[in-house]
Amino acid sequence: MSNQKSSAISRILHRIFPKTADFYLLLHEQCRQVCVTVDNLARFMATECVAAGEMLKEDEHEADRLRMRNLHALNSSFATPMDREDIYRAIAALDSIVTYCKSTYNEMEALHLAPDRHSLAMVEELQIGIHALEKGFAVLGKQPRGAEPHAFAARHSERRIEKMYRKAIADLFQGNDYLNMFKQRELYRHLSNAADKVHDTANVLEDIIVKLG
Repeated sequence: MSNQKSSAISRILHRIFPKTADFYLLLHEQCRQVCVTVDNLARFMATECVAAGEMLKEDEHEADRLRMRNLHALNSSFATPMDREDIYRAIAALDSIVTYCKSTYNEMEALHLAPDRHSLAMVEELQIGIHALEKGFAVLGKQPRGAEPHAFAARHSERRIEKMYRKAIADLFQGNDYLNMFKQRELYRHLSNAADKVHDTANVLEDIIVKLG
């Protein structure tokens, strides 16, 4: 068989039976990029470094690229190694964490808000949660059960952030500077929402682990 004929047959077979994307790797890469975003937000909260804030804005472009790449791979795959809906849920939840991180920084910039001890503590705990997820996705393909403690750790971080959020709100509404109260509350709310998405991603990870057996 000639090389030309063999190549034509290969192309036909690829159209009928396209190669399955490595979704374990794709999700891990997306989660790793979310870690970069959260780390930059934490650096900004700790130092008020403008460069960290600008890097966070740039991170969103890479996060968008990975999200679109993963969605395209999902939509064009004939078969997937895990539930298609779980893959979609993971992609969407991870992307939402990036969105809330950027919203946090944008509102701080627009409303001239400085980081405080509550927002810093919440972001530092958010770092713990997202890095736990990154470790979970890193081992999911080879050792599904090995990802389980990392999903648990991420959910634990979300619960801690919710406690921090309630304490922050309680402390905030002790005074009478109502304008600042409402501005600061928005900041805390974005971080709480980001934590909710960490929890959602951890739940998806756990669902995948259970289904993989």
